[in-house]
Amino acid sequence: MTRTKVFLLLGSNIGDKKQQLENAVKLIHKECGLVKKKSSIYETEPWKVEGQEVYYNMAIEIETTFTPDLLLARIKRIEKELGREKREKWAPREIDIDILFFGRKVIKQKDLQIPHPHMHERNFAILPMMEIAPEFKHPLLHHNMEELYLRSKDNYEVVILGK
Repeated sequence: MTRTKVFLLLGSNIGDKKQQLENAVKLIHKECGLVKKKSSIYETEPWKVEGQEVYYNMAIEIETTFTPDLLLARIKRIEKELGREKREKWAPREIDIDILFFGRKVIKQKDLQIPHPHMHERNFAILPMMEIAPEFKHPLLHHNMEELYLRSKDNYEVVILGK
């Protein structure tokens, strides 16, 4: 059975944000694949919206035998289990789990785009990735995480909180 290295970004800005991230990591480990690395938690300003609580974000590396579609289905189930409610785009979230990279695959489907189409524009995704996989190269842009950070035009504040 083939195992694939996958990078996920987790975020929360409703309730006990740190606990939400910890719960998500546990469920991902239980239901999706072995958690190999975890970044620190970062406090970040809400991206392109005002009047919301700050987000806590972190990146994790997992090893999975799932296909991208099956992994996405499991992630959506975990989000629901952790209380995520359907709201309009950019609304606050109890938990948000995004697939940033699935090995070196490039996928463009209606409900699934890998690599994440905006990760390279968002320091709250780049910085946690830089911590756990600095040399990983974006399969479309061909830059590693540090290079993406240096090229980023994102001016939103991202503060490391620790593990």
